[in-house]
Amino acid sequence: MRILIDADGCPVVKDSIEIAEKFNIESIIFCDTAHNFNQKNVEVVIVSKGVDAVDFAILNNIQKGDIVITQDYGLASLVLSKKSYAINQSGMVYTDENIDELLYSRYISKKMRNSGVRLKGPKKRDKSQNIIFKENLEKLILKII
Repeated sequence: MRILIDADGCPVVKDSIEIAEKFNIESIIFCDTAHNFNQKNVEVVIVSKGVDAVDFAILNNIQKGDIVITQDYGLASLVLSKKSYAINQSGMVYTDENIDELLYSRYISKKMRNSGVRLKGPKKRDKSQNIIFKENLEKLILKII
């Protein structure tokens, strides 16, 4: 098991690495050339900018049983299909039971935006989300182990 981090716009990279180290799990950061990560003892995979470039790099490197940290429902769906695990930066674990509904809600939201409807964005992130993320990532790791 490894932890693969979709680091483009991810606010919990440092927390993810700390938990990986706590459980002695390898972690790998995936990002595009617009980001610069310099984490000790952590592999950083840098890909060129492009739509879904980081997602494809993760999918090309994933192994059965890995954990992927991402906020992208599409990537999470593909991760689940590869018999791996996915969790978002707020601590929600993606499962076969919730992914279809999440993808459908994304589809409906996109249709609404395309038709001119203005939707509210996500609430501003607060520290409690980091705590929930860390707790749920640890629970996921313990479940897998």
